[in-house]
Amino acid sequence: MIKEIQLIFGFYPRRILRSLKSIPWYRQTKRQFVSQWKEDNQSFGAILSYPCLRDRDEEGGVASGHYFHQDLLVAQEVFKANPIKHVDVGSRINGLIAHIASFRPVTIVDIRSVTPSIDNVEFVQADCMSPDFPWIDYCDSVSSLHAIEHFGLGRYGDPIDVNGHIKGLNNISRMLKSGGTLYFSVPIGPQRIEFNAHRIFSIKYLLDYFAKEFNLESFSYVDDKGDLHKFITLTDDLINRNCDCKYGCGIFILSKK
Repeated sequence: MIKEIQLIFGFYPRRILRSLKSIPWYRQTKRQFVSQWKEDNQSFGAILSYPCLRDRDEEGGVASGHYFHQDLLVAQEVFKANPIKHVDVGSRINGLIAHIASFRPVTIVDIRSVTPSIDNVEFVQADCMSPDFPWIDYCDSVSSLHAIEHFGLGRYGDPIDVNGHIKGLNNISRMLKSGGTLYFSVPIGPQRIEFNAHRIFSIKYLLDYFAKEFNLESFSYVDDKGDLHKFITLTDDLINRNCDCKYGCGIFILSKK
């Protein structure tokens, strides 16, 4: 129950404690700044309060974690492959899509609307779980990063469907031409559903699914600490241990048979 309250309302005691400890520092530095401002003849206008109490203890940027590594890695691979037509299903616009759109056109499919018009980006609003999904042998390159785990959980306005992830993957497979490439990522670890946020997949479950229609070209993963392990060789031991991840990110590059 405590964890659910934290997730729903954003109540994180450690963050609040860090902020409270920084209040004396904030008041001291503001007094110092106001003193300098008065000596400078108040040339820049009024001083308003907007406390940012944790930033000084953090690093200058975040170059770790699922999204940073997967978006950069896959964008680099799409750049090298230079496909004829690339389609994305559900990945982050302010991550992978922004990277890809910087060097080529990309079509994105999402169940939610996308209002802004973006250069090099064509948007199609559609439910990729639908049995009426129309695209068959449509493109030679597809990406779907950190998206399929949400299908069927209702989080993004999609229909509740316990097999939503399978229906989405089946439609993605149909969309891709033979010989085409799928760039795919989801959370990995002991297999479970954390409703209504996401599913976490075991590596074996995914490999068993993909074996029917795909060849695995490469596998990378982001561990629980947020570090990338790039293009590793999957052994039976690593598969069974899910690369020692409880909530990692598996990044699969696959070719359609």
